[in-house]
Amino acid sequence: MAKTALLRRLSDVDFRLLRVFRSVVACGGVSAAELELNIGRSTISRHLTDLEIRLGCKLCQRGPAGFSLTTEGERIHAAALQLISAIHEFQAEVDETNKVLTGRLAIAYFDKGATNSSAKLPQAIYAFERVAPRVEIEVHVEPINVVETGVLNGLHQIGIVPRHKISPNLEYHDLYHENMFLYCGKNHPFFHELDQDISRSEVQKQKYAGFAFHSPNMMASHDWKLKRRATVNNEEAMATLILSGCYLGFLPDHFTQHFTTAGVMRAILPDVYHYRSEHSAIVRRTPKMPRRVERFLDCLRESHSV
Repeated sequence: MAKTALLRRLSDVDFRLLRVFRSVVACGGVSAAELELNIGRSTISRHLTDLEIRLGCKLCQRGPAGFSLTTEGERIHAAALQLISAIHEFQAEVDETNKVLTGRLAIAYFDKGATNSSAKLPQAIYAFERVAPRVEIEVHVEPINVVETGVLNGLHQIGIVPRHKISPNLEYHDLYHENMFLYCGKNHPFFHELDQDISRSEVQKQKYAGFAFHSPNMMASHDWKLKRRATVNNEEAMATLILSGCYLGFLPDHFTQHFTTAGVMRAILPDVYHYRSEHSAIVRRTPKMPRRVERFLDCLRESHSV
């Protein structure tokens, strides 16, 4: 494909093609995007080809071998997300001048909040729907670092993460907490041992699964000198490794209740290996929050104050 881009200024056609490209990437391929876009595969492929011609570069590999982005495609996709987000912001700003809450609200949070009775995100969404039914809500479950980066670059308007380090570019609003304990699976040597027969030095010798990014999990494992032998980026993956019987790992007690009741997982020395993880809502300090973001933050705080 020629490397000379034909694109000189963006038109409505270009915006439409970029939205098609975004949907294909989000769905993981042309076939999967058919239902999302409500158009046929041949039309989607033609749109992608048109966009590649307009931009002068190959965006993705697509065909029987599967779908994948090229290096250029990854860069264009990231830029397209920022552009589409900026358009949503502009549209919402125009609507807000007329006192109407519209636009997009992207919420990102870190794992397993739905099983925590202290996490009131569903109640906040319900309250927000009563006052802003025209706002389009997106909910993303992401690793902590991805949530924070997404809020900072504007891809997410609100994040909910365990508080672990303070960024001067973010505002923090405390919401709820989780109680974290160290668990093993039923095939682990510790499973049938009494806690009084397990020493801290023996715990330190075990294979441990932890998060690779900065988090309360990483801080706790450093404090207790636990050596990470496996890496995960979410608690579902952590549970899988623990259930294998090969690794120890920290999980919130509300998430493990099913496993402990079923007799396939247990906490190890819970009086020693536990910590409290405080979760906060995060938003950018600047620019000024749109009214829909401010109103949703109000709903979050009100729901968690009950």
